[in-house]
Amino acid sequence: MGAEGIRVSSNSALIAKYDVPVPRYTSYPTVPYWENNITSDSWLSSVNTTLKPDDAAWALYLHIPYCETLCTFCGCNTVITKDHKKENNYVDLILREWALYKEKAPALMQRKLKHLHLGGGTPTFLSAENLTALLKPLLADAVRDAEFEASIEVDPRRTDFKQLAALYELGFRRVSMGVQDFNYEVQRLVNRIQPYDITEKLVTESRRLGYTSVNFDLIYGLAGQTPASFADTIEKTIQLAPDRIALYSFALVPWIKPQHRLFKDEDLPVGHAKRALYEMAREELLAFGYVEIGMDHFALKNDGLSLAAKSGTLHRNFMGYTDKKSDLLLGLGVSSISESQDHFHQNEKLLPAYEEALNKGRIPTHRGHLLNESDLYNRKNILQLITTYKIPLNHEGAADAREFLKEPLHDGLVKIEDDQLTVTEQGKPFIRNICAVFDKRMRSRNPGQKVFSSSI
Repeated sequence: MGAEGIRVSSNSALIAKYDVPVPRYTSYPTVPYWENNITSDSWLSSVNTTLKPDDAAWALYLHIPYCETLCTFCGCNTVITKDHKKENNYVDLILREWALYKEKAPALMQRKLKHLHLGGGTPTFLSAENLTALLKPLLADAVRDAEFEASIEVDPRRTDFKQLAALYELGFRRVSMGVQDFNYEVQRLVNRIQPYDITEKLVTESRRLGYTSVNFDLIYGLAGQTPASFADTIEKTIQLAPDRIALYSFALVPWIKPQHRLFKDEDLPVGHAKRALYEMAREELLAFGYVEIGMDHFALKNDGLSLAAKSGTLHRNFMGYTDKKSDLLLGLGVSSISESQDHFHQNEKLLPAYEEALNKGRIPTHRGHLLNESDLYNRKNILQLITTYKIPLNHEGAADAREFLKEPLHDGLVKIEDDQLTVTEQGKPFIRNICAVFDKRMRSRNPGQKVFSSSI
């Protein structure tokens, strides 16, 4: 079959056409379509089955929900408090959860641990002493892979040299800093005042300590952002030259996160104006020497993400893009999500329910999903497409893709040649829309606006 895609529309027209609600595809099925058909016992059985091969490897995610203040753009599961007396109890809860897994899934202490990541909330809400109290016993129990990596998300406003030093001593070498935007007015509107010099100082201290990778999280589409203000943020970012940059689209979901209702419509860049912020940033980052990775990510040429993208080994999970693929992702802490070969599992989302489950000596299961044969097939396809931009199709799949992607084919966003689907350069901004060809669950239900954020 010859190349398809006979018309190339203007960028603004394409954005208007394809800026529709669609998942980010950090998992498939996406969370709204989980059937919640698992139990703690079935989850533990899947963990043990996944780790049965001698060469199986795993990753560990720890969720620290606490933040001292609420950033109004935030979409994470958080607990807002300035009471640091809560630290000790939460550290104890995670260690108790870990003790349950050690008892019920002992292979965790025999298989190689590839990656440890702390997310939040604000992981550095915990003091240096409590970070050590939490992490030291976990790492003592684990068998670290030869290429083991430990990383943490930090808020530069709430992170000090003592915490960085304690983490470095425990083996952490990657630190991801929440920056979002350097403009004061934008920071004011999102309730996150973070002067440039605070971030600059933390970058300098991290590198002086010996951290080999410093990463930034930026967000485009925030209230008050203008082309000029965001250009200044990108310029300041380039001055600090982080090894990786996650350049996320602000996901406006006020039906899930009430704080998003605080934004005025006129303050938010949308549609073509919003995408123009990304395109400007992309142009500047590529000119500096960054490589564009999948969706929303950039990395320096010698960074592991860039090398993985080049070699075709890039992976994507609930933590985003990673070069550390593992057979099991185990999440500990309130609301944490885990993934095995055929299960998704999420812990209780509310802290009292999470604590109550542990007090009763049970895994704090809130919900989950057992993947059927169709789910496994489509998960594999979405993962391949969102990491490599191409995928072979069987005859039936090619016919379905031509029908479902009729408009993207016509607009030059994808092409299908010899039963291989390839995303074009013009189509990369619309990768979420294109991945939906394999989202059988969403296609069968045709959801309305209030399920997913818009694609642009």
